[in-house]
Amino acid sequence: MFRFIFICGLFIFLSACSKEEPLYKPSVKSDPYLLYKEGYEALVENNYFAASKKFAEAELNFNTIELAAKSAMMTSYSLYGINFYDDAVDNLERFIKTYPANKNIMYAHYLLAIIYYEQISDEKKDLKPLLNAKEKINFFIKNYPDTDYAIDLKFKNDLIQNQLAAKELYIARYYISVKKWVPAINRLKIIVEKFDETAFIEEALYRLVEINYHIGLEEEAKKYAAILGYNYNSSEWFKQSYKILNKNYKFVEKKVPKNNDNFLKKIIKKIK
Repeated sequence: MFRFIFICGLFIFLSACSKEEPLYKPSVKSDPYLLYKEGYEALVENNYFAASKKFAEAELNFNTIELAAKSAMMTSYSLYGINFYDDAVDNLERFIKTYPANKNIMYAHYLLAIIYYEQISDEKKDLKPLLNAKEKINFFIKNYPDTDYAIDLKFKNDLIQNQLAAKELYIARYYISVKKWVPAINRLKIIVEKFDETAFIEEALYRLVEINYHIGLEEEAKKYAAILGYNYNSSEWFKQSYKILNKNYKFVEKKVPKNNDNFLKKIIKKIK
């Protein structure tokens, strides 16, 4: 659905040609206008591969920058439509460098961010796709903040922030399980300092209370308990921190249920 909505809006925008240069100008087989038309017809039939070939050929044959740029943009979308992500990225990067002043440049940056986002898999194994997506998303939000596309990407950026926080907490839990308190504290502090608006901040603060109390840093434990209480006083994690600060508390490692939220399976929100 997202791809259909995106391509409909994108094509309407791209196909708006001036009166002097009608997009569907009747011509012979090798004419770029006809190639573009054939590319669009293939796209409507979901034949993305054939469409990408037609649009790419049209770009090479158009003698105006505007129409060549439109063809290049449609080539990128067609490649994206068949999950040829590397080719789509290469074509979009070329588009951005070749046509930097083109009116479709915003769409190029948006599609680039979407492609990187859709390549995120398992943040526990490889952070590179996630960090690439975050970089492209932040670029778009910074440069096109007042657009509907920015709203969509802000939502996705929140999901990325949660995944990065989940990664830090995953590592912190491992260090706790092997009683490596210092590296565990360092990882938990990253969540507190960089990902304080994510779903994992409450547990991170609780773990800092728990570990600091266990290693004898009671004042540090109280500090994090105070932060937890001030911001999340109805939280179950805050209630647990109270038990820790009780003198009769004994440190017991708790197994926390695995987070079942799979951010990558969330449906791409409809762009209006």
